[in-house]
Amino acid sequence: MLIDTPSVEFGWKAADFELADPQGTQHSLEQLMGEHGILIAFICNHCPYVKAIATRLAEDAKLLQEQGVSVVAINSNDYQYVPEDSPDNMILFAERYGFTFPYLVDEDQRVAREYGAVCTPDFFGFDTAGHLQYRGRLDDTKMGDANHRIPELVNAMLQVKENGKGPSEQHASMGCSIKWKR
Repeated sequence: MLIDTPSVEFGWKAADFELADPQGTQHSLEQLMGEHGILIAFICNHCPYVKAIATRLAEDAKLLQEQGVSVVAINSNDYQYVPEDSPDNMILFAERYGFTFPYLVDEDQRVAREYGAVCTPDFFGFDTAGHLQYRGRLDDTKMGDANHRIPELVNAMLQVKENGKGPSEQHASMGCSIKWKR
């Protein structure tokens, strides 16, 4: 089911969390926070929208990391319902796309609920104080057409780095609904 994300609520405070990656290493928001903020991406392995942007996400993440903006991805899907989203498959997905950031398992889906994540991909960009400054899409590329691209998320996070505020105009991300446990 195709879903759009809600509009940004500027200044909303990031909820702290502690989640493990598929290998069992624990990560907290505090540990992950970058010198110039953090991007939290709710993604999964099976969604065609995530697959369509995964290479660009990995490239954009590297650029942001070089600029002191930390990046983390979280998989909140019920992988009992969608086995392709299992932790073992998360490892393969991250390797396939060259992720240079942690890809964490939200087993009980608490983090997705606290953040109000609704779809994959769903991007949350925070300043260094943990206040929401971006809730939008990766870029303006249409599904399957990468000939012309404005990297909206990168531009927004670099703006946050420079002046602490995200852009006033943001476009909703869209994707598949999070697969909630029954």
